[in-house]
Parts: sequence; structure tokens; C-alpha cells
Amino acid sequence: MTADPARRSERSRRAILDAALELLAETGYSDLTIEAIASRAGVGKQTIYRWWRGKGAIILDALIDATSSAEALVLPDTGDLEADLRTVMRATVAEFADPKLSATTRALTIETLNDEKLAEQVRDQLLRPQLDAVKKRLQAGPIRADVDLDQAVELLFGPLYHRWLLRTGPLTDEYADGVVQLAIAAITP
Repeated sequence: MTADPARRSERSRRAILDAALELLAETGYSDLTIEAIASRAGVGKQTIYRWWRGKGAIILDALIDATSSAEALVLPDTGDLEADLRTVMRATVAEFADPKLSATTRALTIETLNDEKLAEQVRDQLLRPQLDAVKKRLQAGPIRADVDLDQAVELLFGPLYHRWLLRTGPLTDEYADGVVQLAIAAITP
């Protein structure tokens, strides 16, 4: 009796994604190599290159896999839009403050600058579900009827991302609260 190739492929895929995340935590993104991932996963490099273009694509798939296994992203809706947005923005600040997560996000950001396909995947598969959840919470209001929801989301996250990316100042809960306060003033009746 021979093993089912689809099961074997899924087992290999899972081993590669797990190995990539383990090594990422141990070594950091810049020292992560396809050779190390293949060795840890117990597969050949050719298996990895058959499914992914490089380590950025592997890490992206591993992150998507990890987040998609969690429940669908739903933001708090306490009836107080400002408080709910403060909760979300403070959580974002906490993610940016996590050294390992921040390093991975920076590395993926760098790779997306040179790889349009990876940028599209990061945007559509990793970021879009999160941003859509914020849009859905904004739709529950109260916001002005003329507010462009995409712009409102960018108004919220743009300053945090800019400060994180360019390191123009500390990312703190107080900063996040200030961004929310300004956004609320701009989008609510």
C-alpha cells in the first residue's frame, strides 16, 4: 500500500510552514534560509521552490495559515466607537512593539518593495481581512454618511505605520489614543 500523495504533500507543506516559523523565532528573518527550513522540515529545497518563490512567500503563507486558523476577525462593538477603535489601535501598537513580530513585518515590508506579487499577497491575504474588519466596525457607526471607509481606515492606521516604519517617534498607547481622537473628530457627525 502506498501513501496518498496529497496527504504526503500536505504533511510536507505543514512541516515547511512550521519549520519556517520556528526558525524565524530562533534566528530572525535576515538569518533565515531556505536550506535551514528544508533541513528542519525534512524535505528537499526543490520541494520548497516548487511551492514558493522564496522565504518571504513562505513566511507570508505561514502567517496567513496561523491567522486563518483562528476565528474570523471581529472587532469589539461596545456601542462606543472611540473606545472600540482605541482597543484596536492599542493592539496594533502592541504588535509593532513586539520585537520579533516587528522584525518579521519589517522584513516582509522590504521584500514587498521589490516583489509586486508578494506585495499583492500581503495586502490581499494578510492585511485586507484586518482592514475590512475595521471598515465593518466603522459601518456600525456612528460616522458621517459622506465618509469614505477606505480613507477612514487609512486615517487610523497610516500614522501608526508611518511612525513605525520611519521610527519618527515612540509608538505608545497615548499616541494611538491621540490618532483615534483625531480620526473620531474627522469622521463622526
